[in-house]
Amino acid sequence: MVCFRWFVPDAQGVVVVEYNVLMGSPRKTGNTVELVKPFMEELALHHVQGELIWLYDKKIQPCTACRTCQKDWSIFGCPCRDDVGEIFDKLLACNLIVLATPIYSWYCTPPMKALLDRLVYGMNKYYGDARGPALWAGKKTALVVTCGYRPEKGADLFEEGIRRYCKHSQLQYLGMLAERDLGYQSIFMDAEKERHSRSFALEILGSLKKSMSPT
Repeated sequence: MVCFRWFVPDAQGVVVVEYNVLMGSPRKTGNTVELVKPFMEELALHHVQGELIWLYDKKIQPCTACRTCQKDWSIFGCPCRDDVGEIFDKLLACNLIVLATPIYSWYCTPPMKALLDRLVYGMNKYYGDARGPALWAGKKTALVVTCGYRPEKGADLFEEGIRRYCKHSQLQYLGMLAERDLGYQSIFMDAEKERHSRSFALEILGSLKKSMSPT
């Protein structure tokens, strides 16, 4: 997941953006991070500063649907003592969330799925005695995905799940970059995939600037 926070333009008129990448891959040199690198590099060229967070390095317990988080509509409120509270705070401080993950069995990796389950409760105060707000309503969401099948067959179910997740959570879905890995003996990253990654970064940046422009 990548998160952006917009600031007032500086003296040169440059808009500075902050973001966090929540990376669902277990491999520090794997396909997904290689695909994300040009994305982040392109954003840096446009005065974007970022931080990458490896979900496999974090302690993320599964949600038990205890609904303790529904008692206070102003905070995360989850009783689990792990790293999700820290991630929650980072998400509240940003405008764009990018989920970066390889596809495992037609969906995201286990720590990302556990995080999504925790956030759909902690962020959305829908499940108590009265319906409350979505604390992250209006935030933008995009996907960076790698898979072993053609994206239309390998990443389609995950994208549809996230589209529904966004609609339910009042998030704005911006799109997906999905690239195929042809096998363990093949070289994944090439000039074409790098070009796609950089183009996607510019597309996302354009969408954000357009949405942030005064009407």
